[in-house]
Amino acid sequence: MTAPATPTSPPSPASGLKRPANLRELFWAFTVLALQGFGGVLAVVQREMVDRRQWITNEEFIEDWAVAQILPGPNVVNLSMMIGDRYFGLRGAITAVLGMLCIPMLLVIALALLYQHYADVPQVAGALRGMGAVAAGLVIGAGLRLAVAFRKHPLGPMVCWVFAAITFAAMALWRFPLGWVLPVVGGTTCVLTWFKLGRDTAQVIKS
Repeated sequence: MTAPATPTSPPSPASGLKRPANLRELFWAFTVLALQGFGGVLAVVQREMVDRRQWITNEEFIEDWAVAQILPGPNVVNLSMMIGDRYFGLRGAITAVLGMLCIPMLLVIALALLYQHYADVPQVAGALRGMGAVAAGLVIGAGLRLAVAFRKHPLGPMVCWVFAAITFAAMALWRFPLGWVLPVVGGTTCVLTWFKLGRDTAQVIKS
């Protein structure tokens, strides 16, 4: 899993960002990330990509994650493909996806075979329920960290919190399908942001 370090697409222009040295580092970075993803990789992907490795900014992560969610397939696989492509083009996209899936897939298969033998043990069932509570806490914590970017959003933090509350209510309380929530609520925010940025640009030009 080696390749020249020269990327086929330019890294993010944001100052202070690092970048993967080669495809090997990209592969193992996403492998380690996937192996930490008990209960979902969202809880750790931001910490790994933004805080620890500093390959993308928090704002870029939120934008990429929004795109990854509306594309078909697992969100984090879509995100890994986008980050890999950003630095190494098609080779990077393939390498990042392989890192996300190869070793974790073998581990899950082994655990599934082991679970078949111990699924009826009460202690095992109780342990899994306990891990579910921990996973929920990790996801909530990741969501609150994502909300930090509201301060820099063109619509302002209050409007962002309103849309976040609407999304939560639609999914958790009213049980609307994700296929309806994303285009309706997400589409509305995209349109409002588009007009807000256009209005700001027009004001700058006039001044």
